[in-house]
Amino acid sequence: MTPATNGARAAGRPTRMPRSARRSQLLAAAQDVFVAQGYHAAAMDDIAERAGVSKPVLYQHFPGKLELYLALLDTHCDAFIDQIQGAMAATNDNKERVRGATHAYFDFVSHESEAFRLVFESDLRNDPAVRERVDRVEKASVEAITETIMSDTGVDRARAELLAAGLTGISQVAARYWLTGGREIMQEEAERLISSLSWRGIASFPLGGFDHAGPGEPADY
Repeated sequence: MTPATNGARAAGRPTRMPRSARRSQLLAAAQDVFVAQGYHAAAMDDIAERAGVSKPVLYQHFPGKLELYLALLDTHCDAFIDQIQGAMAATNDNKERVRGATHAYFDFVSHESEAFRLVFESDLRNDPAVRERVDRVEKASVEAITETIMSDTGVDRARAELLAAGLTGISQVAARYWLTGGREIMQEEAERLISSLSWRGIASFPLGGFDHAGPGEPADY
């Protein structure tokens, strides 16, 4: 048998990939299909075809469509949480931390818009396992920002968590609106606008706390 024959046979065989590389390939293919078709309309056949593998190969890595979807969510949720926590750890300047948190949302939307849709606009959000992962992202974002708010305003944890939820909500909704609106404003300017809005709101709270209103009384904010 000649070297050329050996080479031809080798060329005709499917390339064996390391398990981690194959998993990444399958996840990328699944993301394309889920975003294009939605979870319910997507089929494992479509994902296998998109990845260029047989269904048995796909099932070797993921026993079903839900497990594949959850693995995708875990990958993107973990990456986003790391980005938010990294923004908080990158500086001691709380104004810059607010900017960093805003940037995390806009950057996620800008560079990972398909992942953003999977996490925050899933058509499977009523599934308990999916809901748990989305809740984990939201909770981790709030927790990361809560300490910043407490140190900068003097409010207690319960109130800081509520304010942090408001800040993350502003960033998430604004980033989504920016994306669906066609990104008419440059990303840097959009981030600056939203972070300025958020910071001015937080900066209005007096350091050291304030008098909490009693039942039926307006709060002195």
